[in-house]
Amino acid sequence: MLVNMTDRAPTRTAGRVRTYDALAIPLTDDVTETALRLMEAAADAFADKGFHATTTRDVASRAGLSPAGVYVHFASKEELLFSICMRGHTAARDMIVDAAAAADSPVDALAAIMTNFSRWHAEHYRVGRIVQYEFAHLTPAHREAVMGLRKEIDAQVRSVLLDGIGRGDFVIDDVPHTTLALMSLCIDVARWYQPGIKRTPAEIGETNGRLGLRLAGARWAAT
Repeated sequence: MLVNMTDRAPTRTAGRVRTYDALAIPLTDDVTETALRLMEAAADAFADKGFHATTTRDVASRAGLSPAGVYVHFASKEELLFSICMRGHTAARDMIVDAAAAADSPVDALAAIMTNFSRWHAEHYRVGRIVQYEFAHLTPAHREAVMGLRKEIDAQVRSVLLDGIGRGDFVIDDVPHTTLALMSLCIDVARWYQPGIKRTPAEIGETNGRLGLRLAGARWAAT
């Protein structure tokens, strides 16, 4: 499940929205195969049982290691959670930045952000639930680092909205609250999504892309 990040080069889809393939946790040079396997096992365990109910023995068992093997790579269960949260937020942040940078207009940028961010939370709903709803269990220092990435994501969306307002593409009275509403629409997908439901991740992304434009008061969104 959590393997190397695929090529993030965008591909053109129907209309003006580009899609970006980003796995839940990007693999970097400083992560060993065993450490990645432990993060994968921890992600599954946290998603199934919650952070507090999961033990290092649970994680080790899912990874095919002894409990002592966990501590070779991670000092604690909390550090495992921190690694998952940081890598998940980094993958999401990079995808959003790429989507905005490749767009031809604020309208295209917002549609791409909403489409891709929503699809990511459906495709990686188990990790999405952890990075969005379990990070409160981190230590203050680790939580601050994760919050830094979340602020970068919000700042990118606010920048797109402000650019759209300046060009006359969006009609928004309250940019901070609109940003919160837009991001909440995407993030909540991880809470309710289950494989096998009627709508695919791609369809969910397309729907939320259109809803996002309506929330931003895009002039043509109601047509």
